[in-house]
Amino acid sequence: MLSNLKAALAARRKRQADLAFALKILPGVLSEVINERREAPPALRHKIARALRADEDWLFRKEIPIPALRPYRNTPVTQ
Repeated sequence: MLSNLKAALAARRKRQADLAFALKILPGVLSEVINERREAPPALRHKIARALRADEDWLFRKEIPIPALRPYRNTPVTQ
C-alpha cells in the first residue's frame, strides 16, 4: 500500500535518507515509520509534516487499500 507519507516524499522528490538527515534521526528509524513498523511519536510526526510542508493528519492517515480487480470475462448475460 502506498501511504500518503510515501506519496509526499515522491511528489517532493525527496529521499528518505535526506529527510532523515534533515530531521536529525537515523535513516532506519524513518524507514520503520514510513513502512508502518514503528509508530511515530507526536513530536516526530510534527517535524516530518513541517519538513514536507504537508498536513500532519493527511500524512499519517491510514488509507484503505484498493482491492485487486477481478479479471473481466466476456460472457453473455442470460435472462
